[in-house]
Amino acid sequence: MTQEKTFTESSGNVFKDLGFANADELLTRGKIGIQVIRILKQRNLKQREISEILGISQPEVSHLMNGEFQRFSEGKLLMFLKKMDTEVTLHIRFPDVVNQGETVIVL
Repeated sequence: MTQEKTFTESSGNVFKDLGFANADELLTRGKIGIQVIRILKQRNLKQREISEILGISQPEVSHLMNGEFQRFSEGKLLMFLKKMDTEVTLHIRFPDVVNQGETVIVL
């Protein structure tokens, strides 16, 4: 007799699927953090150089590069992008509003 495997479709947020209370926040940090790492790796910077550019200690750089994004707020991660001369644009949508208003903020 073979045991049938069961699968559960993902919600699109692995943190939510794992039951984390702050799942949306963790997913947001992950998405921003991955962009930060991508830019830093493209620039082939040493941790000392990253520390100077981002204004954080070398141990914090190590945490960042190891993907420990929970150690940094969303705001801090966005500021890292700004410190690397990256344009950050936030689109805020209001789907429950009759005209579905939207606000765009360029940081």
